[in-house]
Amino acid sequence: MRNLFLFLLITTTCLNAQTKMSSQEASALRALVKKQADITKTISSDFIQYKHLDFLDNDITSKGKLAFKSPNTVKWEYTAPFKYTVLFKEETLFINNEGEKSNVDIGSSKVFKQLNTLITSSIKGDMFADDIFDISYYKKDANSEVHFMPTDKQFSEFMKRFEIIFNSKGDVLEVKMVEPTDDYTRIIFSNRIVNKNIPDAVFAH
Repeated sequence: MRNLFLFLLITTTCLNAQTKMSSQEASALRALVKKQADITKTISSDFIQYKHLDFLDNDITSKGKLAFKSPNTVKWEYTAPFKYTVLFKEETLFINNEGEKSNVDIGSSKVFKQLNTLITSSIKGDMFADDIFDISYYKKDANSEVHFMPTDKQFSEFMKRFEIIFNSKGDVLEVKMVEPTDDYTRIIFSNRIVNKNIPDAVFAH
């Protein structure tokens, strides 16, 4: 029984352990992601979003499509379980909730403007700003996982950290936004297409 307990303890520890990158590995990852981000003008992708709330037994799951156009136009089109569109464009947040439209001026709000910038950067993966974040680098199987902890006190009041998983090419596979309560939103991307023309009509509001 004692040997079984030790085996389970060691196995659990190994499964949960994160392998930290060396400074050379972190530098190589930054260079790879930066190179990829610099040549990325458009992204279209499917996504699955998991919203984790501590008081719920199960995560809230949504599906949809992402469209991104450089420098900072982003459209999240939720298709299931309901239709809902969020469009960041020209310092304005446009919302379409099953036909009911509204918009918010984010240009006049430092926090919302910063959030828009970070969301855009997280999609491309180019968030490596040491003056904005404390950054930690980890290996995760064949991928890389990077944690971004905001240093701005006002911003950290509603965002504890970003976690981004990159594949070996430097593409973003997953983004996780963790709130100070440890509730989080986890977005997994698939069928990613880069630098294919996206018609302006996609970003109409």
